[in-house]
Amino acid sequence: VPIPQTEAQFRGVSFEDAVLKKIGEEQFDPQIIATVRQKLPSPIVKTQAYCQYQVGDVIIYGFVDVLGRKEAVDIKTTSHYETQRFLQDHQNFYLPALYGRGVRQMRYLITDFVGVYEEIYPASADFEGQLEELYSFKMFLEEHREQITDAKIFAKKK
Repeated sequence: VPIPQTEAQFRGVSFEDAVLKKIGEEQFDPQIIATVRQKLPSPIVKTQAYCQYQVGDVIIYGFVDVLGRKEAVDIKTTSHYETQRFLQDHQNFYLPALYGRGVRQMRYLITDFVGVYEEIYPASADFEGQLEELYSFKMFLEEHREQITDAKIFAKKK
């Protein structure tokens, strides 16, 4: 069942478009946009780079906003920023997924539309918290397997 995009999600996507594609820049503080752009890797190897990482029988996948030669960068927007907010973020699994492409760190560029904040996590980061969450979620899914109809979660047997 498709879920409508929230206003906050729309604003985040619009901000990303303003930074990376120069679309809708007038909606945002030009200084915030300039600061985020200044912090992007140079050169930018790719935008919206697909990432996939397998943990046991679970595939974690998604897109990282910007891929540089040695780092992946994700642009985040929030109404309230707290230090190390993305320490346990699932997107940190993109690090092992991109390691073979030379990526050695995950960098988050975060704005609350007042300031710009940066969090950097190395490829050697401890994923224990994320793994515990993953295993817990997997157990939840298994316990409710009969009620789950989404083929992306449990492929239907033919």
